[in-house]
Amino acid sequence: MEHNVYIYILAMALSTYLIRAIPLTLIRKEIKNRFLRSFLYYVPYATLSAMTFPSILTSTGNVYSALAGFAAAVFLAFRKKSLIFVAAGACVVVLATELFMEILGLQH
Repeated sequence: MEHNVYIYILAMALSTYLIRAIPLTLIRKEIKNRFLRSFLYYVPYATLSAMTFPSILTSTGNVYSALAGFAAAVFLAFRKKSLIFVAAGACVVVLATELFMEILGLQH
């Protein structure tokens, strides 16, 4: 059975377009429901977190160094540091954790 890649591309394009076009055509008034507005406000953050967190855990050779870097990034972000500082701090913590684990012989 031969698969036509153009059918797949067309199906994905239509589904992506419909997901974006249907709310624009059906919802014409301003949303006044406080719960719905609050829910819609946090959807991008929740989606980004759901996509990012699994890749954080698998970004290094060891899940412990990844968790240490994540904890450092969260700590620095809560301290209201800049994005560059948070990213650099997380990288330094991951490097230090990897080196520490290698010195102790815990690296596999």
